[in-house]
Parts: sequence; C-alpha cells; structure tokens
Amino acid sequence: MKLTAIVKKGEKQYVALCPEVDVVSQGKSIEEAVSNLKEAVALHIEVMGMPEGVSNEQALITSIEVPTFEKTSQIVG
Repeated sequence: MKLTAIVKKGEKQYVALCPEVDVVSQGKSIEEAVSNLKEAVALHIEVMGMPEGVSNEQALITSIEVPTFEKTSQIVG
C-alpha cells in the first residue's frame, strides 16, 4: 500500500507526517524519520484499521509559494 510521507526539518530533528492516517513521527535524519513513520503507521493501521476513503492511488505531492499576509494585504487593500 502506498501512502504519503511529508518530511520537514524541525529545530533538532526531522518530522514525518502521513496525512492519510494523521500519524506523525520523527528522527535525527530523514531516513530515520521515515522509518519511524512507517512503523507508526503500520501499528496505527493494525490497531485502528484503515480509515474509509483512503485509496491506494499514488498522490502527487508538490510545494507552492504564496505571498505573506503583509504582501497580500497590500494587494487587496
């Protein structure tokens, strides 16, 4: 089963999130954070089951940049 992993650099560690099941984990490296996330997600699914509406389709993940609130208020105002 393919699920999404979003990894961000925290202050001291990397934080990994699986949004389909709303599970978060962390690690000292990206690899450790993802490995810990896989373990946490597997345990979550084993205990709670797979949430309804989660498909096995691969998601497209990208990033976007939006103006800050200060710049947005100048555009709107």
